[in-house]
Amino acid sequence: MNAFMLISFLFFTLLVAFLTWWFTRRQDMHSQNGYFLAGRNLSFPLIAGSLLLTNLSTEQMVGLNGSAFADGFSVMVWEVGAVIALLAMALFFLPRFLKSGVTTVPEYLNIRFDSGTRLIANIIFLSAYALILLPIILYTGALGLIGILDLHALTGIQSDTTLLILIVTAVGIIGSLYALTGGLRTVAVSDTLNGIGLLTGGFLITFFAFKMLGNGNFIQGVSRLSELAPDHMNSIGGSGSSVPFSTVFSGVMLLNFFYWTTNQQIIQRTFGAKSLAEGQKGVLLTGGLKLLGPLYLVLPGIIAFALFAGRNIKADHAYGMLVNSVLPTPLAGFFAAAMLGAILSSFNSALNSTCTLFSLDIYKARIRPDASEKQVVRSGRIVGIVLSVFAMIVAPLLAGTGSIYSYLQKMNGIYFIPIFAVVLTGMLTRRVPARAAKAGLISGLAIIATGYFIPPFNRIVAQMHEYHFLGLVFAYLIVIMLVMGASRPRETEFIQHDVKAVDMTPWKLAKPVSAILLALIILIFVLFADFSVLG
Repeated sequence: MNAFMLISFLFFTLLVAFLTWWFTRRQDMHSQNGYFLAGRNLSFPLIAGSLLLTNLSTEQMVGLNGSAFADGFSVMVWEVGAVIALLAMALFFLPRFLKSGVTTVPEYLNIRFDSGTRLIANIIFLSAYALILLPIILYTGALGLIGILDLHALTGIQSDTTLLILIVTAVGIIGSLYALTGGLRTVAVSDTLNGIGLLTGGFLITFFAFKMLGNGNFIQGVSRLSELAPDHMNSIGGSGSSVPFSTVFSGVMLLNFFYWTTNQQIIQRTFGAKSLAEGQKGVLLTGGLKLLGPLYLVLPGIIAFALFAGRNIKADHAYGMLVNSVLPTPLAGFFAAAMLGAILSSFNSALNSTCTLFSLDIYKARIRPDASEKQVVRSGRIVGIVLSVFAMIVAPLLAGTGSIYSYLQKMNGIYFIPIFAVVLTGMLTRRVPARAAKAGLISGLAIIATGYFIPPFNRIVAQMHEYHFLGLVFAYLIVIMLVMGASRPRETEFIQHDVKAVDMTPWKLAKPVSAILLALIILIFVLFADFSVLG
């Protein structure tokens, strides 16, 4: 790293930190509402910026481009298909969450079902974030920084393991400081600022990669891509793809729906919206930006395949190698800083959500109901420190996995599917009882874990494809809860009351904008579709 690269890295990193402090210096960080929900005062640009960058971290930049390196354009379904889930969030889920004025998804389950359902959902969320999400964010973040900045050469450390542990620890400490000293507004502001840098950097990577592919000519590089990687430009995944076309309508769709409608780490910033209209604007703006995702989350991986095919490199190393090869040195420090911001964004967002879940749904609700707001906030910070240290220990152990993005989606399915099934059933029915919700959560976890890890069931799942398996489990959970509701329903119908937490007037353009986004989704699939791979 030359001096200019180091200066640009430090300048952008410190600029984001300063601006975040400046914009949030007067915020309330001692009350529950101020710390966990930004005082319910988030506007749509902050909601969209925070939603996008919480999602857009290194497990996306490194992992999804790695999947594109291996499987091609078909993996864009994780980006383009996510927009359908965002439409559902804006029009269906968000109005119901805001009407009840909830801070967490388990809190909604408490209102709809009972406190036992809330506790089970909390334990699931906390375990998943601690064991799966936080370590993966740190691991992929460290992997991306090592490749982009060529930290082996910079530090002189040749051991992959030693360098990985050092970077994971540094990122974990910095991310913890962001999340635990500030609150949701600090997270949202830093997310938005870093998002501007990361999107700019992501598009620049694609631009310079096409120029390299075209020997200095961008247009020639675009035309050469389909010649050098023709099998990688199909939006339809064949049987050998990580996302075969048929799975788009089963597990892939369900994972997208959970992620964007009921995943606490993501949707917590929508709970902080100042009104339903602002929340809907933020969610739909995120949907529009997600349609651009393939340009910087998929195409670079395909270009890397065209450039590096035959070098026997791991898929998850492809993006770092591409960035290191194509990005001019003056911009490398800027992009590395933006990448660090993305890592911190996802890590501190997940950590903030974890603290929220523990403080409000376990500490306040179960352990110390009489705790003051200051004590509740402090309990979250203590748990956050413990989980940060745990994630730093677990992250280096992921180095032996294959495609980290496929691994993430597989592990997410264990808890995504049961929680989404219960939330959806709760919103669509009035008489399904709490015992049905508990049965859905517990049996769903048990069935998916058994299908993943216990022989001979895991071999059966592998034969049918795990995403189809998740779809079947989801259908089973819905049916079993409806049957239990029909045989022994609630004594009274559930009636959702408007607690007047925010103005519930919907955005008048929500439905027209949703229709436009849906049409664009179909257009993108059709333009790149070659159904011959299904023959």
